[in-house]
Amino acid sequence: MVIFMKRIIRGGYLSGYRTYIISATGILSAIGAYLVGDTDLFTMLQAIFTLAGIYFLRRSNETKGKNNG
Repeated sequence: MVIFMKRIIRGGYLSGYRTYIISATGILSAIGAYLVGDTDLFTMLQAIFTLAGIYFLRRSNETKGKNNG
């Protein structure tokens, strides 16, 4: 049980993709909230642009070291 918990805390085989998973989940949540009627268009777009910015910031940091090395 302890090994299983450590694997969950560290991310397991998805450890390098946590930011991408959280960004995708947030974007889907924002779209879902708009379609259900909980938010308006401006709030949905604001959430999508923020989460997309996090995604692309992470992406640019990963490729920076590979291209300059």
